[in-house]
Amino acid sequence: MDAQEIEEAVGEFSAARERGDFFPKAWVGRLSIDDAYRVQLGLVRDRCAKSRQRQIGWKVGLTAKAIQEQFGFDEPVFGCLLEEGKVASGHKFGFANLIRPGFENELCVELSHDIAPGASFDTVAAAIGAIRPALEIIETRGDFAKQIALALADNAQQFAFVVGEPVPASKAGDLSRLTAHVRLNGIEVGSGRGDAVLGHPFNSVAWLATKLHCFGKKLRAGDFIMTGSFTRQFPLSAGDRVETEFEGLGKVSADFV
Repeated sequence: MDAQEIEEAVGEFSAARERGDFFPKAWVGRLSIDDAYRVQLGLVRDRCAKSRQRQIGWKVGLTAKAIQEQFGFDEPVFGCLLEEGKVASGHKFGFANLIRPGFENELCVELSHDIAPGASFDTVAAAIGAIRPALEIIETRGDFAKQIALALADNAQQFAFVVGEPVPASKAGDLSRLTAHVRLNGIEVGSGRGDAVLGHPFNSVAWLATKLHCFGKKLRAGDFIMTGSFTRQFPLSAGDRVETEFEGLGKVSADFV
């Protein structure tokens, strides 16, 4: 698709979204993955312009083998983080306002320096200022597994991200060995390690820097990046309380009332 066709698609997706249709049937099977990303970026641009929101970062998804197997996709994906989606640990979400919600257990890093495409692991590590325990709150607004292109155009399921207290990257230790314990309503329902995220969460950031370059985007100082889940994705029900502890780094929680 050329630039004009992308803009026309953005307009159609935007109009459908306003009607509550996030996976427009007229576009089933019509988007390549790259064009889906271009539509996503256009939609986020227009949403920010209309609502005076800011894009404050990026998310990387499908980094853990468990999630790739869950959705039948064999490479990471990216989406955009908006200012309105960032909330502090302990936030209470209105469950009735969410569309088939779920959560993932991640680290959220904040960049202190720009990162160029092709950056080495050490360069990425030096560019990260702070690390926070985090939850990504997703919505299943369509069939992610069967319509991956439409899901990417719809910002890769992103709804919100919940962040705990920041820890300086220099004091976070070896993130590949970091274990996350996931508790749902006080019961541990899963766990995972940082090496599930492409071997190390910083590899996720390196992948993102290179991938964004293909679309004329760049990782910049101040960006927040959700690096990908340590575990599979978990569904949510009304009344649930989620608490994930990242050993030695901190806890993050959210309620769905």
